[in-house]
Amino acid sequence: MTTTPPVGSPTGNTPDKSKTGGPSVDYQSFLKLLVAQMKNQDPTKPMDGTQYVAQLAQFSNVEQATLMNKKLDQILASASLSQADGIIGKTVTSADGKVTGVVESVKIYSDGMIATLKGGATLPITAGIVIS
Repeated sequence: MTTTPPVGSPTGNTPDKSKTGGPSVDYQSFLKLLVAQMKNQDPTKPMDGTQYVAQLAQFSNVEQATLMNKKLDQILASASLSQADGIIGKTVTSADGKVTGVVESVKIYSDGMIATLKGGATLPITAGIVIS
């Protein structure tokens, strides 16, 4: 009999708070910081205009990277759906050979998939499993 990991994580690990709950700066936050910086600068020694341009260029790079990450997440989600669809109805065997069965359904999580087999057993889709 197989033990099912906690819901939300096929490996049973808890989510990494540094990745999900950390501070992030979006476009609106950046503009607020830039305006606050301009308002609070010393009028006798204003910031050089090239520094503003450099900050805007850096933010533009970060914004493009963020957009690219969103697109990559969409591609990965699509690939996961295709993989899940491809194993439904197939026979899977765990790496140690103790669990085997025909896949009835697949749950997709952010860090992997769990197949539910006929009979109710579950099997994380990880390296080493055999699909036939």
